Amino acid sequence: MSGVLKDKVAIITGASRGMGKTFALKFAEEGAKLLLTTTSLERAQGTVNEVKAKGGEVEVMEADISHEDAGNKIAEKVMQQYGRVDILVNNAAIWYGVNAQPWDAWTVKEWDQMFVVNVRGTWVVCKAIAPLMVKQKKGKIINIASNVARVPAAQLFLPYACTKGAVYILTHALARALGPSGINVNAVAPGYVGTEASLAQPDSDKVFEIATGEQSIHQRLKPTDPAGAVLFLASAASDMISGQIIYVDGGTVMI
Repeated sequence: MSGVLKDKVAIITGASRGMGKTFALKFAEEGAKLLLTTTSLERAQGTVNEVKAKGGEVEVMEADISHEDAGNKIAEKVMQQYGRVDILVNNAAIWYGVNAQPWDAWTVKEWDQMFVVNVRGTWVVCKAIAPLMVKQKKGKIINIASNVARVPAAQLFLPYACTKGAVYILTHALARALGPSGINVNAVAPGYVGTEASLAQPDSDKVFEIATGEQSIHQRLKPTDPAGAVLFLASAASDMISGQIIYVDGGTVMI
C-alpha cells in the first residue's frame, strides 16, 4: 500500500459492519490511526481484530449519535487517545431494517428515527469535531450520502432518501462555512451496495436487479467500491476539492 494516510488520525462512525468496516480496513492499510464508533462494542470487535491483524492502530467506543452529547464524547475520546483529528467519516446511519414500501406506508416514528440519526446525528458529530480541525487549520470531513435521493427508487425508501438528500445540503453548507479554516467537506453517494443491511432486505434481489439495470456498468456494487472515493477525499490528493458529492453507483446518476 502507498501509506497515503500514514500517521493521520481518522474517526469513522458506524464502523462495526458494512461500508464502515470496509473504510476502517482501507484506512488502516494506508497507515491511519483510527477511532471507530459503534452502537455495539461486541459487534465491532470483529472490525477491531481485523484492523489490528493488518498492523493498524485502533480504538473503539460506543456512541449513539441520536444522543445530543455523543459528538462531545467522540471529541473527548479522540483528543485523549491521539491528541488531534485529521479525518472524519460520517458513516453512521439507520439503514439496517429499512425495507422498500409505498411512499405513504411509513410511520411518523420511522421518519423521526431516520432524521435524528442520519441528519441531526451527522450534524452533531460535525459540530463537535470541526472545532478541533479549525484549531489545526486543516481537516477532511467526508459524509456518506446515497444516490437514492436522485433515482426513481427514492419513492420506495422515502424517509431514508430524504435524509440523504439533507446530507447533500449539509455537505454544501459546511463546505462553505469551514472552507476558510482549511477544512474540506465532501460526500460520497454510493448506489445500492451489497452490505449486510441491503442483503437482509426481503426484496433485495429484485432491488439489485433494478439498480444494476439503471447503472451504466451492470455489476452489483460491493462495500469495497465506495472505499476508494472515501480514501481519495481523505488524502492530500483532494486538498482543493470541497462541497462535492461523488457518486459511486456504476454510472447511474450523472451530473
